[in-house]
Amino acid sequence: MGPKRIAVVVLAVIALIGVVIAVIAGAIAVLPRQNRFAAGAQTSYTAPPSPVSPAATPAVANPTPTGATPTVPKPDLPRPVLAAASPRVVPNKAAVANKIRAVRVKGVTGSYSGSVVDVSTGKVLYAHNATRGYIPASTMKLLTSTAALSILGPDHTFKTSVVSPKRGQIILVGGGDPYLARHARSDYPKRATITGLARAAARELKQDKISKVSLGYDASLFKGPAWNSRWPGFYGDQVSRTSALWVDEGHVGYGGVRYKDPAKEAATAFAAALSKQGIKVTGTHSARAPKAAPVVARVSSMSLERIVEHLLMVSDNDAAEVIFRQAAIGAGRPGSIAEATKVVRAELTKLGIWDVGMTISDGSGLARQTKVPADSMVKMLRLAAGEQHPELRPVITGLSVAGVEGSLKRQYSDDQSLAGRGVVRGKTGTLNKVRARAGVLRATDGSVLAYAFLINKPKNEYNAMVWLDRVTTALSTCGCR
Repeated sequence: MGPKRIAVVVLAVIALIGVVIAVIAGAIAVLPRQNRFAAGAQTSYTAPPSPVSPAATPAVANPTPTGATPTVPKPDLPRPVLAAASPRVVPNKAAVANKIRAVRVKGVTGSYSGSVVDVSTGKVLYAHNATRGYIPASTMKLLTSTAALSILGPDHTFKTSVVSPKRGQIILVGGGDPYLARHARSDYPKRATITGLARAAARELKQDKISKVSLGYDASLFKGPAWNSRWPGFYGDQVSRTSALWVDEGHVGYGGVRYKDPAKEAATAFAAALSKQGIKVTGTHSARAPKAAPVVARVSSMSLERIVEHLLMVSDNDAAEVIFRQAAIGAGRPGSIAEATKVVRAELTKLGIWDVGMTISDGSGLARQTKVPADSMVKMLRLAAGEQHPELRPVITGLSVAGVEGSLKRQYSDDQSLAGRGVVRGKTGTLNKVRARAGVLRATDGSVLAYAFLINKPKNEYNAMVWLDRVTTALSTCGCR
């Protein structure tokens, strides 16, 4: 085959390829663009052209008539996916009250303190005995957390240290970490551990050619009684003796048994962990660490923000009592029950939350002498949900979601409260003859509401819990305008 014939064949092949490419391109061009949902393929959506009458459409060959406005093609814009926001309307007080009164459960009467407030405006939408103090039970943890966050800040951490006053002697110093653990866990949030502290301390000791030490332990950060005199003795399975040094919150195991001396047990656990790292411990004893003693190793707690979220989610009495005392220390006062009570009251007063109907005796709400009006609860919740105090936001993010998590996981299960699942957020409060609920929710009309209902001496405690489920659900389904 001669060169001319080869050239002709090559040109024919190239022409054929060009025709094929043109056909494929034309086919792609006429595909409906709205059906191209492959990831990365759809860069915009073209709305179909508006119908135009043939008479109004000039022929392509004819120029635009003098004085006529040329037809301008519509820009290639996406269609809106959200409706325009409606003007903000505050719920009607009478409508909110009617919603609440319509919830009737046998054995639940008017013996409660209740309040509902519109978060955006602060308008009181419902008030029933709202300024009268009632036993809050564990909803008290919201107020304790608020005071601690306000004083210390959400990023604050608590440190457990090992110091060495002299060669061959070390002291384990408790810094009031409520969640210091014996061993690492897979759950969230991550906790500081005794084993991690022992590993770090052993590494430093070995570098100094030290393989044998005596071990002291110092839990002097907290002052005064470890047990609140307002708690009945049988609460020993509900709360530990509060200590600035403990592991696993002073729990013996997963049951309700607690150690009588949590600090001593923490030292024992630390000694065992050191031994596994090749450091022999000749003995343990209570000690006071000199302020100038060099630090050998140190571990930090999770941030206060995470501590608050967790303690609220699981309603942790032990952690609440620790941050109660930490609030006092953060304010420059001794870490005792008496000082914590004064400091928390002063901080809540400064924030505009304290009410004349309030008295507090502890941080967890176990003391029945503690009295809080619903009005104070909703003031606190509105403050935490607002923009002026972002440091208080963990109080809101730590609230359980109805039917999903925490102390509300198994609630909202009957026909009249199912609609509240996933919508209502709240903190529960439970003692003998006490049922309480406080939190926030978004109603179907778009309103964000803060609510608190504290029931004391109900005729039927189970029905009181059902009433709380139903009344908060009623608020969440409220189109109360």
